[in-house]
Amino acid sequence: MAAVAPPVWLEVALNGAAGPALQPKIPMTVDAIVEDALACADAGAAIIHVHAYDENASPVEDADIYARIIERVRAKSDAIIYPTLALTGDLETRLRPIRMLGDRGLLEMGVVDPGSVNITHKMQAASGIDGVHYSNPDAHIRELLKLAVKFAWRPAFAIYEPGFARLGAALAAATPGMLSPIYRVMFSDSLLFGMTPTRRGVDLYAAHLDETAPGAPRMVSGLDADVFNIAIYAINKGFHLRVGLEDAPFGADHSNVEMVRAAEALIRKCGRRLSTSDEIRAAP
Repeated sequence: MAAVAPPVWLEVALNGAAGPALQPKIPMTVDAIVEDALACADAGAAIIHVHAYDENASPVEDADIYARIIERVRAKSDAIIYPTLALTGDLETRLRPIRMLGDRGLLEMGVVDPGSVNITHKMQAASGIDGVHYSNPDAHIRELLKLAVKFAWRPAFAIYEPGFARLGAALAAATPGMLSPIYRVMFSDSLLFGMTPTRRGVDLYAAHLDETAPGAPRMVSGLDADVFNIAIYAINKGFHLRVGLEDAPFGADHSNVEMVRAAEALIRKCGRRLSTSDEIRAAP
């Protein structure tokens, strides 16, 4: 008898830090984020990733805002919901909101990006404009992994470049007692890191993760990227899937719920089913 293919983890990233100028349909208020999160959970997303915004529609790392979002979603859904990590700042600035949420028992997953990268749009490169330098020193990564052990949440590694997987796996191996990180491969059509979302890129990362982090959960995602073109191929290669307005091409016309529904249909087309949040929680 053939083995039954495992269920697919479906994550939705609701908003991101690009702001409404680049992604006009993102939810920004607590009410809008909660409403969108619950609708996406009802549509099949077992994992929900959010960024917080203040009253001026600016991204902000505020534990109280995150707590309001997480608590309201948890009151009506069993989906796993988790916040982002500050893009910049010293160690304490970046860790303070994560530590506060952990103390309140509000974390099940968390961002731990094992490496630093230049996030530059091809139009910026052509115009001599600097992009964003996303810095993650080893000391920051180690402290985040210690918090993951302390509060028993699963690290979500964003793999912008292949070396991120190597460093992440090495630091994870040096941090006993931690849930297995998920290695979330980042593709982009227009931002000049990593690879574009193609089958060749999926093949490269599949082989790389087979060697670097064998058996660990893996996922395809992106930033200013259309991952739907590679979704079926990636799922059949053993990847889970993330969609949403944070990851979608800038100026996306589709809503988060529409993308979750489209992703669910692709997963069914592969002969697979959606993983439940409890199945994800039970994974090693």
